[in-house]
Amino acid sequence: MNNHSSSRLVVVLKGYPRLSETFIAQELLGLEQAGIALQLVSLRHPTDPERHAVHDEITAPVNYLPEYLHDEPGRVLRSLWRAMRLPGFRTTLRDFLGDLLHDRSRNRVRRFAQALVLAAEWPADAHWVHAHFIHTPASVAAYAARLLELPWSVSAHAKDIWTSSDRELSRKLASARWAVTCTAVGHRHLQSLSPRPASVHLSYHGIDLDRFPATVRQPASRDGSSPDDPVIILSVGRAVGKKGYDTLLRALAELPQTLHWRFVHIGDGTERASLQALARELGIESRIRWLGAIAQKEVLLNYQSSDLFALACRVTDDGDRDGLPNVLVEAASQGLPCVTTRVSAIPELFADDENALLVESEDVQALSAALNRALSSPQLRDRLGSAAQQKVRSTLDYHVSIRQLVGLFEEQWQPQA
Repeated sequence: MNNHSSSRLVVVLKGYPRLSETFIAQELLGLEQAGIALQLVSLRHPTDPERHAVHDEITAPVNYLPEYLHDEPGRVLRSLWRAMRLPGFRTTLRDFLGDLLHDRSRNRVRRFAQALVLAAEWPADAHWVHAHFIHTPASVAAYAARLLELPWSVSAHAKDIWTSSDRELSRKLASARWAVTCTAVGHRHLQSLSPRPASVHLSYHGIDLDRFPATVRQPASRDGSSPDDPVIILSVGRAVGKKGYDTLLRALAELPQTLHWRFVHIGDGTERASLQALARELGIESRIRWLGAIAQKEVLLNYQSSDLFALACRVTDDGDRDGLPNVLVEAASQGLPCVTTRVSAIPELFADDENALLVESEDVQALSAALNRALSSPQLRDRLGSAAQQKVRSTLDYHVSIRQLVGLFEEQWQPQA
């Protein structure tokens, strides 16, 4: 980075490290490799029992802000005392009180207090703050930037866009130097709310193709006819509502009894126990393996050894949804054919019967029919998997998004005296 090699970038994260946010960790590593010195700031302490190898390659120090204010009252009060002397305190306090009128929640107070701590403990060599997610982390980053009278920017992803109010999004987009998001549908929505639409950029974050090397898959042979050699269906994702695992289980239960398959699920989540109970109720428990959270290398091996990938994404009642799930991109990078739903940005990568099978969300019968078709036809799986692999490997290399981000920082990051 030519004009800020001696300046540090502060990155505000909801939690760090998190297994479900490998794409963020990969971006952080890419920024470091591009020569940007980072200071990571996390609003929450880690809860995942495992961590990916990429987390160990990131050298940036991590500052954990008070997750709950009553846990560190002394730290919060000292920060308030220091922040009151900062140039932007009065303006920021006024803005916070205005926000509080629209959101009278403890979380709103916590965001402001965390921003006070961030500003009070600000690294002397840092002159820019960047937030990952435009909801809570962006609130903390925006308050801190205003306190310190420094520029800030934001990466918006999925849930954070669709569960935030238009007022909140518009105000943040107005004060941020720029925003970047990873799906065309999210890009259009944010541009419609920004007073400066040109400051909202589209950048598919992609994956590190070196970590997911090209695989020459053997021609598929399993067709579900042999009980001794069942077709292996894989899904990777947290057991939460927006992933639609209840719909997927019901679709699996609708498959013909003469079709032999096994389902492997990787990931933890709050609904895992209820999904296991549903599998028992549907009479398919014996055909399912629940692996929980495992290391990325083991996930890769499962992509390579499975026959089909399935994910039944949906939009939940509160608007929560995926953007373009990274696991679909990872699976496709290994030539693993996918059956999934037409939700959010998934159709931006996948086209039905070209490089995947797509159905409407919540449609158990359609999903079951698509699964049946793919499970019964090794030739179809080969064709879809090969096309998906070519699409991902030609368009979703994460180095492209890193260059885009570095370019945005270089364009506006001014050298400090």
